[in-house]
Amino acid sequence: MGILGARRSLEWLLGFYFLSQLASTLLFDLQTLLPRDFYPIQLRNLLKWCTQEFKDPLLQYPPIWFKSFLFCELLFQLPFLPIATYAFFKGGCKWIRTPAIIYSVHTMTTLIPILSTVLWEDFSKISAFKGQGPKTFHERLALMCVYAPYFLIPLMLLLFMLWSPYYRYEEKRKKK
Repeated sequence: MGILGARRSLEWLLGFYFLSQLASTLLFDLQTLLPRDFYPIQLRNLLKWCTQEFKDPLLQYPPIWFKSFLFCELLFQLPFLPIATYAFFKGGCKWIRTPAIIYSVHTMTTLIPILSTVLWEDFSKISAFKGQGPKTFHERLALMCVYAPYFLIPLMLLLFMLWSPYYRYEEKRKKK
C-alpha cells in the first residue's frame, strides 16, 4: 500500500468515525439536553443500560459543565459531522482541513476535563452523582475506554491535517 492507499485508508477510518459520532450524538448524548419524549423508550432504556453497565455518572447525572459540552456538541459539532463524514468518505477534499482542525482541537479540549473526572473524581463524595460512578480502577479504565477514542481519533485527525502533504497546501503566488 502506497502513500495514496494509506491516506485513503485513514480517510475511510475518519469517515466511519464521524458517522459513528453522528449516531452517538443523536441517539445518546443529546438525550440529556432534549425533552425525554423526543426519544422512544427503547433508546432511553439503552442509554440507561449503557450508563449503568459502564458506570458513567456524567451521562446518568450530568453536571452543568458536562451539559455545556453537550450543548456545544449540539450547536457546533452536530452540523459538522455529516459534512466531515461526506468529505472523508469522498476523499481528497482539501477544504475540510481548517474545519477538521477546529473540530479536533475543540473535541480534545472538552475531553480533557471528562477524562480527568473519570480518572480522578471521588464520585461517592459528590451528591450530584448520587454515589454512582466507577469505584475501582478497573471500572475507571473501562469508562476511560468509552471516552478515550473521542480524544485519540481527533488527535490523529489533527496530526493528519497538519502533517499530511496532501492536506497541507500552500498558497501559490503569481510570478511577476
